Amino acid sequence: MNNWVGMSEEQVGIIQKARKRVIESIGKNMDLYGVTLSSGHLYGMMFFQDKPMTLDEMGEGMGMSKTSMSTGVRTLTDLKMVHKVWEPGSRKDLYEVEPDWYQTFADYFAIKWRKQTEMNLQAVRKSLSELKRLKEAYQDNEQLQKIVNTDINKLEEAVRYYMWLGRLIDTFESGEIFSLVPKEEPVKP
Repeated sequence: MNNWVGMSEEQVGIIQKARKRVIESIGKNMDLYGVTLSSGHLYGMMFFQDKPMTLDEMGEGMGMSKTSMSTGVRTLTDLKMVHKVWEPGSRKDLYEVEPDWYQTFADYFAIKWRKQTEMNLQAVRKSLSELKRLKEAYQDNEQLQKIVNTDINKLEEAVRYYMWLGRLIDTFESGEIFSLVPKEEPVKP
């Protein structure tokens, strides 16, 4: 998959060592975010390819089964880190990494944050509703009113936070985040 023509073994070795270091680092970092180490390594390996890869090529490059590669690619595709591409004359599915790491970051966190935010907001709103009904039903109980009011205030603050987080996620999904925090311009050789 790499064109090593015209390079010495030493030169190839240095390139491979440098790539392996980055692939290992990517794998470990992605593991921190809930992506398996092997899927992180797969992403790292694909990052260094100059062309889209088939599942067979990935399996060969990783020394793993096509089934394992399929699972890893599905995970990376769901996170918008890898996408399927079409190539004329090819009957096999081909995949490549999203080259825009900024967009990959934005997509990854938007997907994760949106899911968690919606789940938490749903729980908070359900609890708020129950506490408000309890407060209304037992207006004559001062101790209960005090505890419930404290909890309601905390949960209403949580709703405000999750609404703000939703707007932040919107800036990631729309790309507006990049006007607020611009991407670094490529360094010209």
